Amino acid sequence: MRSTAEARRATVLNAAVSAFARTGFHATPVTAVAAAAGISEAYVFRLFAGKLGLFVAAAGACFERIVVALEAGAERAGDVGPEGVLEAMGDAYAELIADRDLLLFQVQAQAVTDVPEVAEAVRAGYRRVATFVASRSGASDVQVQQFFAYGQLCHLIVTAGLEQVPEPWARALTAGIRHP
Repeated sequence: MRSTAEARRATVLNAAVSAFARTGFHATPVTAVAAAAGISEAYVFRLFAGKLGLFVAAAGACFERIVVALEAGAERAGDVGPEGVLEAMGDAYAELIADRDLLLFQVQAQAVTDVPEVAEAVRAGYRRVATFVASRSGASDVQVQQFFAYGQLCHLIVTAGLEQVPEPWARALTAGIRHP
């Protein structure tokens, strides 16, 4: 049975997030993504407008996963005030970034924001997430800013493996932060 184009598109996007997470935008050939997805490079080009289109679509898929996870976290919040909802969203995000590919893809995307289309995709993704966080939690601008700042610190801790560094500076950065 053949997969639909939409199912193949989702498979390619998952493969793209993993491939680009490991080697970045510039060093990842479309052939690597196609091979990981189990389809031909020509089919990838039928689904996406070149490597840049594939990367931008992968960024969009990444931000979609973030919003879905944050919504699930918000739904689990026991305390429905802004602080409670933000905490539940943060817990859901911490679970999500246990997927190193998703986390590293975000880092790679931010690293190539000198490419205008990538910069716009990253801004659009953060716009969507920030707007969602603010509206769903009812948090103030300051609280939303702190939520994002905390998230970026979590990125640093996870990507650099700081929770395993037994030095005072690392303990200072990781104090009170937990990850699955």
